[in-house]
Amino acid sequence: MTTIQETGEKVAANVERVIIGKSHEVRLTLVALLCRGHLLIEDVPGTGKTMLAKAVARSLGCSFRRIQFTPDLLPSDVTGLSIYNQKTQEFEFRPGPIMAQVVLADEINRATPKTQSSLLECMEEHQATIDGTTYPMPEPFLVIATQNPIEYEGTFALPEAQLDRFMLRIRLGYPSPADEVTILDEQKVSHPFDELQEVLGVAELRELQTAVRQVYVDPSVADYIVRLVNATRTHPDVYLGASPRGSLALYRTGQALAAIAGRDYVIPDDVKMLAESALAHRLIIKTSSSMHDIDPRQVVAEILSTVPVEDARGASADRKGAAAQRTQAAARRGATGSLAQ
Repeated sequence: MTTIQETGEKVAANVERVIIGKSHEVRLTLVALLCRGHLLIEDVPGTGKTMLAKAVARSLGCSFRRIQFTPDLLPSDVTGLSIYNQKTQEFEFRPGPIMAQVVLADEINRATPKTQSSLLECMEEHQATIDGTTYPMPEPFLVIATQNPIEYEGTFALPEAQLDRFMLRIRLGYPSPADEVTILDEQKVSHPFDELQEVLGVAELRELQTAVRQVYVDPSVADYIVRLVNATRTHPDVYLGASPRGSLALYRTGQALAAIAGRDYVIPDDVKMLAESALAHRLIIKTSSSMHDIDPRQVVAEILSTVPVEDARGASADRKGAAAQRTQAAARRGATGSLAQ
């Protein structure tokens, strides 16, 4: 876990040369990266959403493509299309920009729902089916999407199926006055982004992604995750709660966050820190509740305050004790049987 922690700090320090005062958001971005999960960055224009995505992409030794989503963008502009070659008299596939290891889907909610849906198969199954032929995505494959709040002009709300495919959603917010002064000073002559260098190669990234899966999650912590997600499904203000994909997102991101912190085990505080980013965008609030300004983030915060945390060490000890008793009982039954024979 020490290697993951050191590498995470190195990548975070590189990104924070550009993104000032947003250490928590940068760490969540690294969590999504280590989990092979996609990231949605939502905030008002000008807060650094695109710059964060570009800084992460430049810090990695991965192929990078950017897609600027607009209302006239077509699905074939994203996934690619087959073009007839008159010389060979055959159709040739021209891959779209989605065929890259790191894809920046900039202002994704400015495209029509038809174009947005072209990402569904790519994001979940890491493949694209075009004209009856299936093409695999490169590995690793990460989509970093930015979007403006839905109340802004010229935006189309992302469908629930697509929101559910993003492992985490983060918001940057405005910088503090001191951080904003630092931003002005550092961009006086040139942009710090121009000086960013690659700090993590593809092979090393794959090794870290594999190592994260080995972080231990106690059964009581997994049970806590499931109870949190189940609480979103029964909350009186929620029309549609988080899916099992939300439970898996909390589980995987908890492993990555623990590894970045230098631990080889997940604690409930990891789950609490990630709950809003992993669950809030998956919830649909009832119309009657939204009229009273009930927000998904408020619902998640309420659930965190009401769902109790079971002691992981105590629960683990109880389970080990019960298992030992069952083993001893089985041994006694075996001994009795042998004497009877």
